[in-house]
Amino acid sequence: MLEFRNIDISDKPRVDAALAESQFMGCEYSFANNMAWRRLAESKITFFRDFYICCAFGTDDGIPHFMLPAGKGNYREVIDEMKRFTDSMGVPLVITGVTDSFLPVLAELYPDAFTITSDRDSSDYIYNSSDLINLAGKKYHGKRNHLARFNKLGCTYSPMTENDFDDCITFGAVSYNNKLSENDHSFVAEQFAINTYFSYFSELGLKGGVIRKDGCIAAFTVGEPINRNTFCIHIEKADTSFDGIYAGINNCFARDAAAEYRFINREEDLGIEGLRKSKLSYSPAFILNKNTIVFK
Repeated sequence: MLEFRNIDISDKPRVDAALAESQFMGCEYSFANNMAWRRLAESKITFFRDFYICCAFGTDDGIPHFMLPAGKGNYREVIDEMKRFTDSMGVPLVITGVTDSFLPVLAELYPDAFTITSDRDSSDYIYNSSDLINLAGKKYHGKRNHLARFNKLGCTYSPMTENDFDDCITFGAVSYNNKLSENDHSFVAEQFAINTYFSYFSELGLKGGVIRKDGCIAAFTVGEPINRNTFCIHIEKADTSFDGIYAGINNCFARDAAAEYRFINREEDLGIEGLRKSKLSYSPAFILNKNTIVFK
């Protein structure tokens, strides 16, 4: 029977090996993300042979939600093992974040054994890195205007170093305290994630960028490559009192950290209307559709 526990920095080599084997593009297939956001849905991990399994136990429906395992081996064996675990709890096996490309694999292994529900709110926005760097063509006319306004602010951009960590943590905390729903669990989980990123920045292999205005933080961002051709933006914070600041941190960081990768994953919109509008305005190359699988 599978035995779950909290993720730990010491798990990184084994998890990274499994993730590298699968080369998944979804933002959840990142050791840094799994470690940083574990409090959001009380996620825990385990291993089955050469597979890495992450499961959220703090779900609204009270049913564990599994990520599709990453690694190599027999998917029938690992999914059967997951199903034995949920059967012992008297609940169905639920697997989230399954991309369209993997659905035929599951259909062949388990014909007519599960239902599929598209999860648009959790689907990732994937951009051509060259598009976010160059902002060329009519579709980016508005973004170039935002960037031009940012360039007039007299801000400075620099790659993130250890000397920036405390200022970024403070900036994130101020942003949190200004939220109207400051006691919302997701905001608390976000502060935990930010602190985790900075506490283990080097160990997690993260890259970051900082924009300062008159020496003070105006924006920061953190990300990492999640497969051979995709760089993922994990977090992005900016002071919107500065006109064009988000366009600035987006463009500067893409140039600095993601130029060698074909794609940039800017993660999901969580069904938030303003966030969806913003992400669509950058003309994604495609949206990585994710599905929730529930076994009958």
